[in-house]
Amino acid sequence: MFERRIQQSVEDLLAEQAAVALLGSRQVGKTTLALEIGRSRNAAYFDLENPADRAALDSPVDLLPRFEDILVIIDEIQRLPGLFEPVRGLIDSYRRKGRGIGKFLFLGSASIDLLRQTSESLAGRVAYRELNPFDLIEVAGSGDMAMERLWLRGGYPDSFLAKSDRSSMNWRRDFVRTYLERDIPQFDSRVPEETLRRFWTMLAHGQGSLLNAAKLGSALAIDVRTLNRYLDLLVDLLLVRRLQPWHANIGKRLVRSPKIYLRDTGILHGLLNLESLKDMLSHPIAGMSWEGFVVESILNVAPHWVLPFFYRTQRGAEVDLVLEFSPEERWGIEIKRSMSAPNPSAGFHRGCEDIGAKRRLVVYSGKHTYIQAGKVETLPLEKFLEELAR
Repeated sequence: MFERRIQQSVEDLLAEQAAVALLGSRQVGKTTLALEIGRSRNAAYFDLENPADRAALDSPVDLLPRFEDILVIIDEIQRLPGLFEPVRGLIDSYRRKGRGIGKFLFLGSASIDLLRQTSESLAGRVAYRELNPFDLIEVAGSGDMAMERLWLRGGYPDSFLAKSDRSSMNWRRDFVRTYLERDIPQFDSRVPEETLRRFWTMLAHGQGSLLNAAKLGSALAIDVRTLNRYLDLLVDLLLVRRLQPWHANIGKRLVRSPKIYLRDTGILHGLLNLESLKDMLSHPIAGMSWEGFVVESILNVAPHWVLPFFYRTQRGAEVDLVLEFSPEERWGIEIKRSMSAPNPSAGFHRGCEDIGAKRRLVVYSGKHTYIQAGKVETLPLEKFLEELAR
């Protein structure tokens, strides 16, 4: 298994905070990473999908104080949100004794926003980190075609490390089926499985497109409110990214709809039945698949406080990805799949002017770094990721 770069971040947080919530979609490696952390701490592990563990935690006030001196790891925490209230009392008790650091590590398969709805009682007592599928830096030493394999298969460990493209595809099909049949109903039992599969597949065909809820709803014979509920669910489960447009009072006619990406390109290609690199590169989705791959790769390694956007006006100014480090510092990024001469568009220059970009970058699939006209930095994807991750 590849070493996950986030492990040190989680361990550092446990040295500062009473509790840490490590969030990520299923099969992304949360449990493996947590148990690795626990091995050096004599931790107690509870899995809320295990009936015995869940039954034991039905009386947390009786059980958890027995583990006062060690780290308690609780997996699939979203299954028992009522646990947060008694945990708050324990944390406060530990703090009064001067021992309120590194007591709990929660693992969840839902987004920070969704988990926060049920964890208000832990405000000021818990830090959040998200574990994403493998990124390009983590797999860089796994062969000459590492980037292509990661793009095709996605970053879920079992998919990326599969013995063949066929085995990887079978794993991803099972992943989708498990979410549809078991996991999604736990959050919203009103979602018809077949309708959600069609919706998920439609989003795959529209990778990187502006959300047109009315059109999608009409195609699925559901109203816009219901469609947005389905979309919220896929976003909350960390399967879909809703990239919001950057906007300010700059006197421009701006696009207001978000762009929608399936976060893992392996799942994208699985839903579209693109098993091999040849299948993928010959499909019309290839360009937008690459764009989504780059967007997600960048956001996986960017500092967690950075705000991501895109920018587009109705007159053609466009920036594929805007990274806002502060109100005074924004970078404009254009994404190119070309391995040679990845020249930025005129719309990119106009967009960077509109947003006041401090840096203008073209991120592409080639090997060389150089400066183009207009002080546009042109960088290979891997090199840019290494810079962001420092």
